[in-house]
Amino acid sequence: MRVPERIAITGSSGLIGTALVGHLKSEGHTVQRLVRRAPVAVDEVTWDPNTGYVDLRALEGVDAIIHLAGAPVADQRWTKKYKAEILNSRLMGTTTIAKAAAEVKPDVFISASAIGWYGESGNRAVVESDRVGDDFLAATCHEWEAAADLATGVRTVKIRTGLVLDPTGGALGKMLPLFRLGFGGRLGSGKQWWSWITLHDLVRAIDFALVEDISGPVNLTSPNPVTNLEFTSALARALHRPALFPAPAFALKAVLGGFSSEVLGSKRVIPQILQEAGFTWDYPHITEALNALVES
Repeated sequence: MRVPERIAITGSSGLIGTALVGHLKSEGHTVQRLVRRAPVAVDEVTWDPNTGYVDLRALEGVDAIIHLAGAPVADQRWTKKYKAEILNSRLMGTTTIAKAAAEVKPDVFISASAIGWYGESGNRAVVESDRVGDDFLAATCHEWEAAADLATGVRTVKIRTGLVLDPTGGALGKMLPLFRLGFGGRLGSGKQWWSWITLHDLVRAIDFALVEDISGPVNLTSPNPVTNLEFTSALARALHRPALFPAPAFALKAVLGGFSSEVLGSKRVIPQILQEAGFTWDYPHITEALNALVES
């Protein structure tokens, strides 16, 4: 398929967006960043998901749109008000940008989603064709992905992102200080499956989706999910520290509230679509991934 030259991105200031913009620019693409204010730089385009406004004229001729914006799920306790913000930020933002994509007709529209789609999967491995789960995040992902379908007439990829690993942010960024001090350990029973991917491979996978003939939901995870005990043990080894301080489930529930279900829950997700399309991971295994990230 044709390599896109101009790519518009929402959520460009987040962990994934920042890395993706840098990668795409290094590959020679022209990147336009959608911002929720008046532009102050030549590469900025105004949009407002609350009112449904997008500067369509500035997006005329764009080859791809990547939508990453949405309220973070792990930064606050899940009060009724914040759960509404998590859902509404995704629905309003995706509806707005998907309708814009339907107007300007890029070659591809890539819209964020999450492996929260699957809900609790226990020890059962799940792939893109598996049904939606029955918890809050699963319901959110279901509506989120449905909104992306408003990009009618455009190849649409819904990237179901797993646990993104990078020392500068996300879950790993929060865990590193404790583990460096030797206070890390398994979370809850440690038997729950964590489906992960390095930020490096995540960015590469999004780039891959820009040009490959794939559409619909695509799991962005490593092909080798691990249990939480395996993950925390590998992290401790990478740091040459013990992992002797498990965090009991009741304590995590008290501290994290509703989000504790994501930490203690089990999602054994397999990236079947990427595998079948021929994508290769630079870091498919957790030990090598964490060794590289800790050293970086």
